[in-house]
Amino acid sequence: MRPILMKGHERPLTFLKYNRDGDLLFSCAKDHNPTVWFADNGERLGTYRGHNGAVWCCDVSRDSMRLITGSADQTAKLWNVQTGQQLFTFNFDSPARSVDLSVGDKLVVITTDPFMELSSAIHVKRIARDLSDQTGESVLVLKGVQGRINRAIWGPLNKTIISGGEDAIIRIWDSETGKLLKESDKETGHKKTITSLAKSADGSHFLTGSLDKSAKLWDTRTLTLIKTYVTERPVNAVTMSPLLDHVVIGGGQDASAVTTTDHRAGKFEAKFFDKMLQEEIGGVKGHFGPINALAFNPDGKSFASGGEDGYVRLHHFDPDYFNIKI
Repeated sequence: MRPILMKGHERPLTFLKYNRDGDLLFSCAKDHNPTVWFADNGERLGTYRGHNGAVWCCDVSRDSMRLITGSADQTAKLWNVQTGQQLFTFNFDSPARSVDLSVGDKLVVITTDPFMELSSAIHVKRIARDLSDQTGESVLVLKGVQGRINRAIWGPLNKTIISGGEDAIIRIWDSETGKLLKESDKETGHKKTITSLAKSADGSHFLTGSLDKSAKLWDTRTLTLIKTYVTERPVNAVTMSPLLDHVVIGGGQDASAVTTTDHRAGKFEAKFFDKMLQEEIGGVKGHFGPINALAFNPDGKSFASGGEDGYVRLHHFDPDYFNIKI
């Protein structure tokens, strides 16, 4: 499995997202310019220019026509995927950390960071089909969480919103009323900041990664802990295969501590675990810094990783990967 190295970002990667068809890969980085690539050969298609700060997150509509990005410049922007044109800007009073489109692409959940006296918040916005009707008003704003919320995603049928962040607690909210429905248990839950959150293909369970050097698999409806995957480095990114029972975990030290490691071989690896047995089954090395982003192609035949080193690495699996037996 020879990786394809994609160099287009000047700064560390923050997020990766495939479109639904799996033919496009969108990357976000601290260099202000979200980029779109062909997912098969890693060729760069274009960049989306307009942000004035690090871009933390993105999502793409089901029809691959619209992209939404969240940035440290205190905005979230809607883009035309094909032309790169900015369609609309949502303005906030603090950095936009996470964006996630609902099933049907009529709503988006955006999280904003604590800033000065402001606490973090989760905003739900409408996405108008016709751009002339688009407004920046929030349908719902959820507050009261201490520390930064690193990720918020939609639950099944858009009925709930699942969030996780610095206080290490996963919360499930009612997306209609904004009521807090469930919180993860202190005993079974993460002990440190939750950095990432990824849903299974069918939405029945989701995976969280944390600086406590573990990833955990949860039942989406009941918030019951199903599995825990333990690794020896802080986890920055998690994803799971839509095809096989494989969980992929990436990480490394905190970005601020990176200078203390030796830069010989690209030692930072994406680790594969068996979802059920919780055992490590392999790893893919190559990045020269911590892995900050991971994404599986919806067809399950390839995955991408984004690193502190500014590279996106695209891995197409060899046929024997699909026959791994434990």
